[in-house]
Amino acid sequence: MLSRCAVLTCPSGKTDSQPVFRFPHDPERSRRWAEKCQREKLTDKSPEQLYRYYRICKKHFETSAFDADGDGTVLKPDAVPTVFDTTTPSSHSNQLKRSKDTTKGNEEEKRGKKKVKTFHAKTVTEEEEPTVLEKDPAVTHLELLLEVLLLFGQQGISPTASAGKTDDDLKSNNFNSFLKHHLHYGEQEQHDESKTVCGSEELNQLIDVCEKHLRGQVMEEVKQNGAFSLITDEPVKIRGEWCLPVFVRYAHQSAGQREKFVGFLNFEGDKDTMADKMLSEITDQWGLNLEQCIGQAHYCLGTHLHQIKMFSEKLKERHPRAIVAFRSTCGLNMSLAKSMSLAGVGLVLSTFEKIESFFCQSPLLLVEFEQVLSMFYPDKDKANELKEVCRGSWTRGDDAFEVALEIIEPLLLCVDSVHDNEDMRWNDQAIHNALEISKAITDFEFIMTLIVLKNVLTVTQAFGKRLRGSSIDAYLAADNLKGVVQTLKEMLDNIDVYNDCWTNEAIALASAMEIPVRVPRSFLRKHLPESRVIQMHKYFKEQLSVPIVNHIISEMTRLFCEDHIKILRCLSLVPTIIEQCKSSQPEEENFQMFSNDIPNAGTLSAELHCWWVKWSKKNKEPSPSSLHETLQLPDVKFFPNMLAVLRFVSILPTLPLEDSCDVAFKRFRIYMENTPDKLKSKSLAFLNISFDAGFDLDSVVDLYMKTYSDKQDES
Repeated sequence: MLSRCAVLTCPSGKTDSQPVFRFPHDPERSRRWAEKCQREKLTDKSPEQLYRYYRICKKHFETSAFDADGDGTVLKPDAVPTVFDTTTPSSHSNQLKRSKDTTKGNEEEKRGKKKVKTFHAKTVTEEEEPTVLEKDPAVTHLELLLEVLLLFGQQGISPTASAGKTDDDLKSNNFNSFLKHHLHYGEQEQHDESKTVCGSEELNQLIDVCEKHLRGQVMEEVKQNGAFSLITDEPVKIRGEWCLPVFVRYAHQSAGQREKFVGFLNFEGDKDTMADKMLSEITDQWGLNLEQCIGQAHYCLGTHLHQIKMFSEKLKERHPRAIVAFRSTCGLNMSLAKSMSLAGVGLVLSTFEKIESFFCQSPLLLVEFEQVLSMFYPDKDKANELKEVCRGSWTRGDDAFEVALEIIEPLLLCVDSVHDNEDMRWNDQAIHNALEISKAITDFEFIMTLIVLKNVLTVTQAFGKRLRGSSIDAYLAADNLKGVVQTLKEMLDNIDVYNDCWTNEAIALASAMEIPVRVPRSFLRKHLPESRVIQMHKYFKEQLSVPIVNHIISEMTRLFCEDHIKILRCLSLVPTIIEQCKSSQPEEENFQMFSNDIPNAGTLSAELHCWWVKWSKKNKEPSPSSLHETLQLPDVKFFPNMLAVLRFVSILPTLPLEDSCDVAFKRFRIYMENTPDKLKSKSLAFLNISFDAGFDLDSVVDLYMKTYSDKQDES
């Protein structure tokens, strides 16, 4: 590895060990660094060459050039070397020449004076360049492999996918094809032909090392910033195994909210011990300190719901501070629906997924549906409104059940038309999918479940939207929780009346769609002797309406515990909320739960009062209206307790992230949706989602050498 400093007057090297830093990628900064080195040859080199082969040591940077959190080992993004020896380049050059002459003189005495004169003439006319240690060719090749792999991960390209005619042709997979092209036509003029092929074992080792390094970078950043929330998404199947995607949300010291993907947990095995194994993997293998976990959120369908709840309860049992919440990116109503293990609810949600997938097959299918909407709704405004809604991901929204009831009749006309395929426009796959959707939405159980969900979740819909809205909306929502739960309890007390209304609504819609009104066939087969006397209203009340309302009440109580509400009320520190509530100072009781985490609990009361006085006065400039804006205030650093509390609040999964902070989840969705099943990989997914976590090539090479030292020794 390069260890010598590129500055002409710097003697650092083997006898003067100093940390060294790569030249920056940015062309302008790279040029400035090269000029500071006082070596003309460096100014002619490209930024890429400077980055790969040259370094500047720590002694040439002022203390202010280093990141305060990096212990003098991390440069700021705009750092430029400014500290240099007073020795002039010419005098240093003379010293080098004299040193060279003395060394060479002894050797040249045996060869004749002519050669000595030639050497002397050369040293006088040429600027002497400090000797640079050359890299081991094996290390250089390893760096190339890692750089290519990172590029593949960044672009979402599977290195193992075949680029040849057959899938079994290892030499023609994407990685080896790119490597061969690079070595033949890139900067390297000579190469060993054997190095154009990277075996599957070696490639897996490279991927494994890159994943470990990137995860280590993420974990280190989380560790430096303290508390975090643990968030999981729906289990996914990768190469035949169920895996649980895991994210962490934390507050960066300078950049505010952040959410990072940290990997997949093994979601298979003994159900009784699965939760313990997953928690052990998080702590022992990933190195995440769950003592710092203050929140958790899980998004899951009924199929895996039991295991997810066991995991959540085990985490809460071991770490009581990890309050259970819901994830803002998924929405409250959809989270509530997905947490139910009722057959009818599962039917509705799985049908929503089929509908979304159906219209993603071809834009022509959506055009066909929009034409049906225009015919079904003579009111152009209404038709255009529904068209706009259906162009988005309406099946994932909090109002999905309302939208579904508005479009269900034209949707049935559309899928029946595609299935009939009278004009031979659609392929077999589209015809098959249309038939599947038609069968699902013409089941009376689907209609009844949809109507019950729509009516019950109307009560929580406004509450959920407020939580995902502005800071003041979320703050006011905390006071509305009791009213929401009370309304649901009143609904349960009068469930007979509500159930009759919902059943009649479902029967009316079924009649309009020519759907047979009946109790589900699966129930009739199980209870054949009783089926003759079963009453429609009674069945759906006991099997659907009561369980749904009970579940919503239970989940709302579980998701919004007392500590959760207290954290939401800490939003009262946002300046705009203080301005609108001048008559009342934020309640100190809500902040006491952070007394062991804030810098100085003894000054909390006085600091809270000063903060309130500061923002309760009328300001000429508009006050920050969001949590993110408040965290970016220059003045907030003078209120360390307030800053700490605001960071804790920003970690809560319930509150929405800034658009720029939700990158990891979007990348995860894109990878899972766009990567063919046979090419999916847990490690490659991590590289694709987290490639920007901070990839230090030297560190990855060192990690590879340490991990596979035996292999290196053999080679």
